[in-house]
Amino acid sequence: MSERDVILSAKDVEVQFQVRGRILTAIRGISLDIYEGETIAIVGESGSGKSVFTKTFTGMLETNGQISNGSVIFEGKDLTKLKKDQDWEGIRGAKISTVFQDPMTSLNPVRTIGYQIAEVIIKHQKKSKDEAKKLAIKLMEEVGISDAANRYDEYPFQYSGGMRQRIVIAIALACHPKILICDEPTTALDVTIQAQILKLIKDLQKEYGYTTVYITHDLGVVANVADRVAVMYAGQIVEIGKAEEVFYTPKHPYTWALLSSLPQLGIKGEDLYAITGTPPSLYDKVVGDAFAPRNPYAMQIDFEEEPPMFKVSDTHYAKTWLLDPRAPKAEPPKAIQNLHKRLLSITDERGDYRG
Repeated sequence: MSERDVILSAKDVEVQFQVRGRILTAIRGISLDIYEGETIAIVGESGSGKSVFTKTFTGMLETNGQISNGSVIFEGKDLTKLKKDQDWEGIRGAKISTVFQDPMTSLNPVRTIGYQIAEVIIKHQKKSKDEAKKLAIKLMEEVGISDAANRYDEYPFQYSGGMRQRIVIAIALACHPKILICDEPTTALDVTIQAQILKLIKDLQKEYGYTTVYITHDLGVVANVADRVAVMYAGQIVEIGKAEEVFYTPKHPYTWALLSSLPQLGIKGEDLYAITGTPPSLYDKVVGDAFAPRNPYAMQIDFEEEPPMFKVSDTHYAKTWLLDPRAPKAEPPKAIQNLHKRLLSITDERGDYRG
């Protein structure tokens, strides 16, 4: 992709939090270009920094957090320089919107569904109350709420979990944003509703043309929706590439471990694969490769020197010393060798995997 396709560019972003008098560095020098119209998934286990990183796009870091280095360029503006809420008014919600994982924490329980959608339209699109109501009902219909006009004045408790999530999506789309961040948007939903919500987001993306950023630990979601995948570990992106590259020719041992943990690859009667150990403390400076203590393929250099981001192809990069020409050849675990064929042979009711 060419430079003109870049809609948001993060460079050397570092985020620190002040916690009980100590500094925790949650994001450690991330650089990432996000392209117009694409769907990119950011994956990794809990605590890897996925949500913290994308909060720098909307100025929603907690009050004890700060962007201590780097830049986030969107429409020619460095978002890291915006400090006050009023500076964010034309961006947060208007041009970069977020769908959170739990709709009950996103919706006001004492306000009607229609009011909460119309309020956003009035604020950002400067519409009258009557115009906003018509647009809100139209949005409710677009996200699959039947009998929307009659359900406009109902409250969140009168909606099911899946319907509430549809309303959260409607609110996020009320201003026709250019970037939609989906932070674990299906975690609280059952399998059937998950598939419906993912399809809805995908269909609406075709209609509205927004860029989608998924934050998830569910690799099934990734396989179904993403054009590109960025794998995060201990506050860094350790591998990035097209979805098929990361799934079928992964290069980082952490990506190997994540893929090996897929429950769909489990064998009856055998324990599921689990990554041993725990991530490093980010209160301390990480020496070498952060994954080294948990990495069965680790070499001495992994404990001494941080690896660079090695180029695998024009679209695929991985941050591991195993890609250094001097490193011994290491094969991925057997569980994920020929992964494409294995996934195609697995019958999955959700239709998680595309062939």
